[in-house]
Amino acid sequence: MKREYIHEVFAKTPTFHTKRLILRPMRMFDAFDMYEYARLPETTEYLLWSPHPDIEFTKNYLAFVIGKYKAGECYDWAIVLDGEEEKMIGTCGFARIDFSNNVGEIGYVVNPEFQNCGYATEAVREVMRFGFDTLELHRIEGRFIIGNEKSLAVMKKCGMQYEGTARGSMLIKGLYRDIGTAATLRDEFELQVKD
Repeated sequence: MKREYIHEVFAKTPTFHTKRLILRPMRMFDAFDMYEYARLPETTEYLLWSPHPDIEFTKNYLAFVIGKYKAGECYDWAIVLDGEEEKMIGTCGFARIDFSNNVGEIGYVVNPEFQNCGYATEAVREVMRFGFDTLELHRIEGRFIIGNEKSLAVMKKCGMQYEGTARGSMLIKGLYRDIGTAATLRDEFELQVKD
């Protein structure tokens, strides 16, 4: 996979519509919706980052992301409820792309107020479809801190298979954490879509 092609695609990040959601690039006016969930300890318990301390931190983060979009180096979408308000409830995208091996690592976060509604699964499936169809990835994987059963459940609903645990493999917020991996391959995903 050509790095230049990926940067070209993401320099004009496409917008997607699913049954209930809009996946679009993050914008500065998403700051208050993002801060609503990014400030909560329960949101970040199983994530690599800590709660946002204030709205200015969130605005600065979004300014950083918008700059990355312009360079074609941000592979993340805002998850927005499709309706009158168009409320941003989280993000979903590729945390990392391994260009040499055509592998994307998917990541997502959803406001706790909107969890257990299937929104994460809906967003992840759409991003996976794009990853396989447009980016021509060979493999999409998700990694999660052991104990985050909700995240693993989303991955399994999207057709990923649990592959194992790397014990004490990441130092996160001062603790060595066990990291699980689940993944699916393009041909497996294509078979699921047909079913």
